[in-house]
Amino acid sequence: MRSGRSEFAPPWRDAPTFVATFGGVGLLPGAPGTWGALAALPVGWAALSAFGWPGVLAAAAAATAAGLWASHAVTRRTRQSDPPAVVIDEVAGQLFCLAAVEPRIWQFALAFGLFRAVDIAKPFPLSWLERNLGRGFGVMADDLMAGIYALAGTAATVALIEEAAP
Repeated sequence: MRSGRSEFAPPWRDAPTFVATFGGVGLLPGAPGTWGALAALPVGWAALSAFGWPGVLAAAAAATAAGLWASHAVTRRTRQSDPPAVVIDEVAGQLFCLAAVEPRIWQFALAFGLFRAVDIAKPFPLSWLERNLGRGFGVMADDLMAGIYALAGTAATVALIEEAAP
């Protein structure tokens, strides 16, 4: 399986690559999707601390808009349907999930874990979205849906834990 990393311009030389790899995060070795989701956490923490859940949703919407443009450009150039180095989709999905939490480390860890689990498992319709939609929209759609699924799971889990706490 090709990683596609060699087909990417250095992120500081190409705007679509910079955005799609979230400043080069997607070019880190190992698990680029996990790196992308982790990189979203400080952005989410800052947005949530400053503006609450509307700020996180605004950050997620901005990442989505930028990701649609950048991932479309990168998939055209690399001729890959979803290059592993493109992680702006994980960033956007993770940010959506963070709208269900408060700036507490355990809640962020829960949101991160649930988002990655859903993103990796790809329950229906995520797997269908990934296979059947093209270019930028196809890259972004499954991770956005994973973020929505994980948001619901995170919100329910946080509510259960907080209700059970003395």
